Amino acid sequence: MDEILLEAEEKMERAVEVAKEEFAGIRTGRANSGMFSKIMVDYYGAPTPLQQLASFNIPDARTVLINPFDKSAMTVIEKALRESDLGVNPSNDGVAIRIVMPALTEERRRDYVKLAKTKGEDGRVSIRSVRRKAKDQIDKAVKDGEYGEDEGARAEKELEALTKRHVEAIDALLAGKEAELLEV
Repeated sequence: MDEILLEAEEKMERAVEVAKEEFAGIRTGRANSGMFSKIMVDYYGAPTPLQQLASFNIPDARTVLINPFDKSAMTVIEKALRESDLGVNPSNDGVAIRIVMPALTEERRRDYVKLAKTKGEDGRVSIRSVRRKAKDQIDKAVKDGEYGEDEGARAEKELEALTKRHVEAIDALLAGKEAELLEV
């Protein structure tokens, strides 16, 4: 019974981590290197994460300097940035790629809030899915006579507490991201 609960807790924590990473990828008014975590560059025919091809420097709130480790990759990095959903126009000075993040409009902020809510709901759905699978395992163990009814009920209560705690963690992350997005 404890194994089922422990496995469920690990999966729920992984779902919270994934949600945290998804929220980090959503652009806010300030520039950060997490915004570029999902960008893949076609580097010598292989899709490679931008984070592995360059270093990032953020001199001020809206400027990002990207220094490629391999200067021959500048054009493919620039192309990947231009085609990304960040809505940026990179400029290449031969040494580094400079990106000035445009100020977010109110409409764009609302779109990002909607996106954050969708990603938060995805996280909650995956946590509820883990709960459903664990509950099925508990019910099966009780039905097969491995555990008593009381032990099954206790495990289900623990499972509900776990679920509630992890859903609240995602809700807190979402609330923080919303506040960050709507801050002007």
